[in-house]
Formats: sequence, C-alpha cells, structure tokens
Amino acid sequence: MNETLLPALLGLGTGLALIVAIGAQNAYLLRLGIEGNPRTILAVVLVCACSDAMLIAAGVVGIGGLVQAMPAALVVIRILGAGFLIVYGLLAAHRALKPGPGEALVPAEQEAETVRGGSGTTLRTATRTRGSLRAAVLTALALTWLNPHVYLDTVVFLGSLANQQVGDARWWWAAGALTGSFVWFFALGFGARLLRPFFARPGSWRVLDGIIAVVMLALGVRLAFGV
Repeated sequence: MNETLLPALLGLGTGLALIVAIGAQNAYLLRLGIEGNPRTILAVVLVCACSDAMLIAAGVVGIGGLVQAMPAALVVIRILGAGFLIVYGLLAAHRALKPGPGEALVPAEQEAETVRGGSGTTLRTATRTRGSLRAAVLTALALTWLNPHVYLDTVVFLGSLANQQVGDARWWWAAGALTGSFVWFFALGFGARLLRPFFARPGSWRVLDGIIAVVMLALGVRLAFGV
C-alpha cells in the first residue's frame, strides 16, 4: 500500500506546490471563473489540466532530456510568450484604467438578460458566446504552451522527480501530480464564483484587472529578458 500511496501523495504535494503560485494561467482562469460562464470555464479548466497531464507524462517518459538539449526552441517560445503576455497585460491595464459600460455586471447575467430579448438577440448572443469560448480556449493554450518555464518546471523538474521513484512508483507519483493539477484548476475555475458578490461593484473589476495587468506585464518582461 505504501509503495503506491506514498509516491502518489508526494506527487500530489509537489504538483500543487508548483501550480498554486499566482501566474499568468491562474490569473486568467480566476477572471473567467468570476465572470461565471460554466461552459467557458469548463473548457479552459480542461485545457489547463490536460496540458499539465501531457507535460507531466512527457517528463516521466524522459522527454526532459530532449527539452534541455533544444535551448534554441525554448528561446523562440520565450520570445513569443513574452510578446503575448505583454499584449495581454496592456489590454488588462486598459480595462482597469478605462472600464467599459456595465463592467459591474457579471457577464453570465448579462447573457441571461440578452437571451430574454428575443430570437434575433438570442442568435447574436450565441454567436458571441461561441466566439468568446474560442478566444478563451486559444488564450489558455497560449498561456500554457508559450511559457518556457512550463517545460522546465513540469517536463524537466517534475519528470526528474518522478523518475527518482523505483519501478512503477514513478507512475503513481505522476498520477498524484496529475490529480493535483485537476483538483487545483477545477477548484479555481468553479470556486471563483464565490467572489461574485464582491465583483458586483465596478471598482472591484478595475482592481482585479490592475492586478492581472501587473502579473502579466511582470512575467512578460521577465521572459523577454530571459530571467
């Protein structure tokens, strides 16, 4: 029992320790969770968790050595990721400084009101929802896969820790890390709705977007200078 449970618990703790810290991915998911569109939240949560699963599995099977042997690829990813984070940070800063009309309303509530407006309005709402879902998924993919640290932390670091386990214990360790990812992303995405009463005020959204802008810009500048 200890040969499977202990590695799984160690993997769970290590995985949570890496992903719980505030970062671009978590900040983005937090905002989506507060906005409260369940379909979009579920899609983004699955993108984040499944991406982690793929990266951890890659590390366990030994892809970490390949990542370390391709520094040029990481440089390209770093430059693209830095550009994306800086642009997203500037957009968040613009929302914080110049919020749009009705910013205090929870978008899910806005959609409900729009649907009751008639069939033509419902069609426009459905089209906008599909576009928002696509944009959210693409943003989550970019925040995950254009971050060079995710390859170093997840593939190399977690992969090396997993492979320190003996025999099949490495897969139990990986299973624990995967469980940590799924638990965290689902808890953050769907638990953020508890903050909705606070974000019924326009100023709250400005504060959140200001924090997101600082996080995104800081991470983008850090990537740009290779820190």
